[in-house]
Amino acid sequence: MDIEMRKAERLSVKAGNLVIGGGAPISVQSMTNTDTHNYDATYAQIKRLESAGCDMIRLAVPDLNAVETIRKLKRSDVNIPLVADIHFDYKIAISCADAGVDKIRINPGNIGSRERVAEVVAACREHEIPIRIGVNSGSLERELLHKYGSPTPEALAESALGHVRILEDLNYDKIVISIKSSDVRAMIQANRILHDACPYPLHIGVTEAGSVHIGTLKSAVGIGSLLCDGIGDTIRVSLTADPIYEVREGRALLAALGMDERSLIEIVSCPTCGRTKIDLISLVSQFENEYLPKLHPSRKLKVALMGCAVNGPGEAREADIGIAGGKSEALLFKHGEIMKKLPESELLDVLCEEINKL
Repeated sequence: MDIEMRKAERLSVKAGNLVIGGGAPISVQSMTNTDTHNYDATYAQIKRLESAGCDMIRLAVPDLNAVETIRKLKRSDVNIPLVADIHFDYKIAISCADAGVDKIRINPGNIGSRERVAEVVAACREHEIPIRIGVNSGSLERELLHKYGSPTPEALAESALGHVRILEDLNYDKIVISIKSSDVRAMIQANRILHDACPYPLHIGVTEAGSVHIGTLKSAVGIGSLLCDGIGDTIRVSLTADPIYEVREGRALLAALGMDERSLIEIVSCPTCGRTKIDLISLVSQFENEYLPKLHPSRKLKVALMGCAVNGPGEAREADIGIAGGKSEALLFKHGEIMKKLPESELLDVLCEEINKL
């Protein structure tokens, strides 16, 4: 089945002004790591994440005092949807709904009795707030661990579907589901099971993935594998780092798969070898970090930055625009045709001038 058709078959929910599922663009999430009681620090971090391209932000809400920060944020100039992350205390969930939060993340099974879950659902129904069911391999129910022996993909999926049934029994279907594990293979398989078992939108990610380097690799494998099969409606690249990196790597992951509507320039560059006679490594880094943020093309473009005359001309011809390096100079290609020969010192300035003309 075509990936777009597969995505469109999912149900959709709306968190604030953001549509999740139903074929909507895949959204990138992150989570604040400030003390939610500290409004100023939390507000500042959210604005940074918003500017970096984050689509939705989750906040830990450990007690009723932290709800006041949610209330103040919703009255501020924060435009991004906010998700309240809540465990155990159903009163916090109800208070967050009343404070205007855009989505609530709970496990219905650890909120308390059916009556308490029903009160949370009633508050979310009144305010038209979706509920995200979050299952994590580190906090699986004891009976499922006993049944399966460990947090297997089947155990994780059974846990998620059990929580879904609690909400369905209360006639609530504004649901998003996430199953996360630090085991990449388990995370992939559990989400495949879940995708086939129910129509709700899925939030996907590898939990406790690690540092920027290792965590990004794990996330690229786990999230990327699912997205390639049309599974997943919103993502988080969880990293032990400044949350800005989660947004940056999440958007880069989507761009690598051609799934980021904001990313209009695809860069193709060679790894360099002994034939390379220009400083391509520095040129690519400079283009990506200094020039790329200033470029705003009207359509998607493929830009090739190649180091020598072996594969360079061929790759450059396949791109919308590109360079193929020579000795301290390069040929500039546009739509497969050689435009001019340029000295290395002028390459990026002229390349960007030509990109702006496309």
